[in-house]
Amino acid sequence: MAYLLLVVEPVEQRGQRTQEEGREAYRQMVGFAEGLKARGVLRAVESLTSLKDASRVTASNGDTRVIDGPFAEAKEMIGGFFLIDCETHAEAVAIAAECPAAQWCTIEVRKVGPCYS
Repeated sequence: MAYLLLVVEPVEQRGQRTQEEGREAYRQMVGFAEGLKARGVLRAVESLTSLKDASRVTASNGDTRVIDGPFAEAKEMIGGFFLIDCETHAEAVAIAAECPAAQWCTIEVRKVGPCYS
């Protein structure tokens, strides 16, 4: 079964660390991803830029609305994700606990499946 590990971090966190600290965090995450790949459980992984480069899009009755970031009301953002293959939810949670980012933010574990279930 596929699970998505969402790296949920406080919006202000990236701006509070030095460039060296940011590079070290990124290095740790790359190492974690390489380990998952070696174990044969990694399908995809990406890091995401900050909300200043983001847009929110809604469409209703032919009307499209776009709001460009940063978003003043946002307290958290998705900083990246890992798409992994696991036999059980418990296994996905255990892998999330191994993620270096779990030390400085939250890892949300979501099973991939249809939106109606």
